[in-house]
Amino acid sequence: MGGYQVTQQLEFFDIPSPCRGICQTDERGYCRGCMRSREERFNWMKLSDPQKREVLRLCHQRRLRLSRAAKSEVKDQPEQPSLF
Repeated sequence: MGGYQVTQQLEFFDIPSPCRGICQTDERGYCRGCMRSREERFNWMKLSDPQKREVLRLCHQRRLRLSRAAKSEVKDQPEQPSLF
């Protein structure tokens, strides 16, 4: 046997829910607190660790997209001229 074995990293801790206690949905159906969809929230305990990591990745992307959109809206608004 001239090769080597690649060992998988063992997970010692559960992946915690990203819930922030702000359980309100936005117009697209994502939670305003954690950015999970309804299905992702309801099925969190049934998901495998790789599935949970994927949901967390998606939530991060959704939060970045929301942040970029908010910055774009602020940038697009006309600046009020100074009165002084």
